[in-house]
Amino acid sequence: MSHRDRPQQSHPVPEGRLGRMLRFGDMTSGIFGDMLAQGARQMARGERPRLPGLLLTPETARRVTRDLGHMRGAAMKLGQILSMETGHILPPEMTTVMATLRADAPHMPPKQLQSVLNAAWGEGWYSRFARFDLRPFAAASIGQVHRAKTHDGRDLAIKVQYPGIRNSIDSDIDNVATLLRVPGLIPRDMDLTPLLRDAKQQLQNEADYHAEARHLQHFNELLQASDVFCLPRLVPELSTADVLAMSYVESQPLDALCDAPQELRDHVAKHLIELVLRELFTFNLMQTDPNLANYRYDPATGRIALLDFGAAMAIRPALAEDFRALLNAALDEDPEQTRAAMLKIGYFSTTTAPRHQELIQRLFETAMAPLRQTAPFDFGTSDLVERLRDMGLAMGSDRELNHVPPPETLFLHRKIGGIYLLATRLKARVALRPMLESFR
Repeated sequence: MSHRDRPQQSHPVPEGRLGRMLRFGDMTSGIFGDMLAQGARQMARGERPRLPGLLLTPETARRVTRDLGHMRGAAMKLGQILSMETGHILPPEMTTVMATLRADAPHMPPKQLQSVLNAAWGEGWYSRFARFDLRPFAAASIGQVHRAKTHDGRDLAIKVQYPGIRNSIDSDIDNVATLLRVPGLIPRDMDLTPLLRDAKQQLQNEADYHAEARHLQHFNELLQASDVFCLPRLVPELSTADVLAMSYVESQPLDALCDAPQELRDHVAKHLIELVLRELFTFNLMQTDPNLANYRYDPATGRIALLDFGAAMAIRPALAEDFRALLNAALDEDPEQTRAAMLKIGYFSTTTAPRHQELIQRLFETAMAPLRQTAPFDFGTSDLVERLRDMGLAMGSDRELNHVPPPETLFLHRKIGGIYLLATRLKARVALRPMLESFR
């Protein structure tokens, strides 16, 4: 979550499994009511209704995004995750619906916020601060962030978790998964069980503020010698299972750099791309949420601010080595070794139809083209994003392609894709091959 974003209007977070189940019930009833009405209109026009088409309507889109946004928690987060897997899981229409959930969530009303902080810090907590802003400056799927100042002058960012989120993750995801089982929405033989299971685990990790505190401290240690990055510092005496207190990092959105000198934009993009490679091949620990708001810039120091480590994921050394083998094969332009490495990682399986294997490998080869050139790659003028999107959508429209890569690979690609889009927004020019060569 950003240290500068403005959340939407307030809306109470439904608490407890029963309350959230009732909200899901209301949403599902409304969706099927919309579908029946749409089906009746189609029949009146002499058309034969199709179930997926009845689900993917503007009315349903507005209902899903509104209700999942009000739910927050795993329901909203799963929508965000699925929306970033364009062409692999959902049809384009549903991806567009889910993509709306990447925007800020509504924040808690002050009374609900006070109840959460009373439970975390005890009544009378307000006296511990010289100032505490009751209106958050950022709100997302798991919690919202407030600015505060201590009596000794420390400027803090206080992340407060929404009530009931941690205990509702499994049931929320199961309820969203029920919607995904509408016939025709995803391939009949596609098994989402591994992805949903891993999504539950990732969201449990994100809702564990003790774990996020450890990740924040770990990344501070890993990057303590860096003159490029700056990170918040943990304030342990104010941090609990539901509250994460950190130093406030003065910074501005990376969007503010869109008109900055080319050299600065290149510098920021280069170091963020290199950080992904270090996370994968050196740290074996990656912050997997590529939300643009998690990366900011401090013009006073010239450093890139890294925020929000709730989605940090440990990377198995064996998986990192498999990706190193894939990188080497791709840079050497060895199609047989590339295919073998892709098979081992799980981009496809031995039972995947040969034509589908070819499609997936062609998509990978297209993505690798700019990484092979020694000259700087111009993210601003390239149409690679559009070509990859079109290829991904074409794959997604082939409903016989039912293989889902391992969840850890999907989350890793989510980060890589997000950083690529960030570099594109900055219109950066970066020599990628020399960077990759140093990690072979």
